[in-house]
Amino acid sequence: MLDINFMLTGPTSRLLYNDFAKNTPIYDYHCHLSAKEIFEDKVFDDISDLWLGYDHYKWRALRYAGVSEEYISGDANGLEKFKMWAKVCQRLIGSPLYHWAHMELKTYFDVDEFLKCNNAENIYNFCNEKIKIEKISPVKLINNSNVKLICTTDDPTDNLEYHKLLQSNKDLGFKVLPTFRPDNVLNIDKAGFNKYIESLSTICNFRIETYGNLIETLKIRIEHFNNIGCLLSDHSIENISYFKANKEEVDEIFLKKIKGESISNEEVQKYRNYTLLLLANEYRKYSWVMQLHIGAMRNNNKIMFDKIGADAGFDIMNDFEIAEPLSRLLDEMNSKMGLPKTILYTLNSKDNLVLSTLPQCYPENGIPGKIQFGTAWWFNDHKEGMLSHLKSISNQGMLPYFIGMLTDSRSFLSYVRHDYFRRIFCSFLGELVDNGEFEYDLEILQEIVENICYKNVKNYIGVEV
Repeated sequence: MLDINFMLTGPTSRLLYNDFAKNTPIYDYHCHLSAKEIFEDKVFDDISDLWLGYDHYKWRALRYAGVSEEYISGDANGLEKFKMWAKVCQRLIGSPLYHWAHMELKTYFDVDEFLKCNNAENIYNFCNEKIKIEKISPVKLINNSNVKLICTTDDPTDNLEYHKLLQSNKDLGFKVLPTFRPDNVLNIDKAGFNKYIESLSTICNFRIETYGNLIETLKIRIEHFNNIGCLLSDHSIENISYFKANKEEVDEIFLKKIKGESISNEEVQKYRNYTLLLLANEYRKYSWVMQLHIGAMRNNNKIMFDKIGADAGFDIMNDFEIAEPLSRLLDEMNSKMGLPKTILYTLNSKDNLVLSTLPQCYPENGIPGKIQFGTAWWFNDHKEGMLSHLKSISNQGMLPYFIGMLTDSRSFLSYVRHDYFRRIFCSFLGELVDNGEFEYDLEILQEIVENICYKNVKNYIGVEV
């Protein structure tokens, strides 16, 4: 099994991790867990459903190894899927999946062996027996992981029923808060846009016939989310170019789409950018944090998208220039006094230097690190990706104000990614100290470690838990 000093490269890194990072609480401010599943808190039936059922990271590896879809998203039984994953996992040298898999097995199931073909069935049976005896459920996993905050990802049409129910339970030991994600509102170029606007009209009991109606409806939904405790918004920015627009232009673009007329790429961008400006202003009113997840190129395999849908392992990072359009967007928000606290994420590591320098252009008195270069995300949440991210922030910004790790996951076992990050982070700091590049002052180092592990994000989003 992975050594207790896994990823910890020297004496200082081990001290920083064990004394200051290891047992700190988790504030998972962005994920895709289901509030309904947390509320229902059903005991899991099978390690394969729990471990493999939602993990498109593992699905990608399985497919690339030539595994039939029957053993991935198909109808093969749990043991068959588990054995197939073991066959692939034992060869994943250099992959974070190998690390995460064994950290998950050790942390949640006390498995001290490396997963291989020759022990897969025994480990499968052992884990299932442990699930049954210990009644392992979402709430148990969350509490055992020392999680204090979970921020889910929620569409404006969500009635947030399960968030309300969870908040009425005072014995949970953690908070579950919604995050406002209006991608379906911004994606005016998508085929289902008009149908979505109808569903938004229905949930608000407010007829949306003009762009002004749409904005009023969004304000109603933002207020509703805020009343349920929402502290963040989130946006998937799959590409970005900047065209300045006025309300009259955007009114016309919206009406053209509603009437079924075609709109140009420039009109799409004008609508998105103008709507983002208005939304950012609303977020600032409520002291929300705005998240911009930049650069996902989604659904690259049409056959598989038609077969099993989105978020199934067929996305990659996009490749476009972001410096000028993103700067112009943020600057217009800032000029109109509507730039909220904002976290910028990139899927393409070529943008690390841009996103580690741009935040310093928009300071605000009394708010350390107002604009954040968010954690190494998705295709970057591995050792080299995290180190590259940490180095960029250290070289260009101020690392002590970084708000730390998140899971961005649909799996209740993904909290080991926080431990993975903490090990890499402490190793990074420890090497700087051991190399004589930073003073060995444990009081300062403890503050930096604890702040990045959880205190910075807790203060940044303003949560009380």
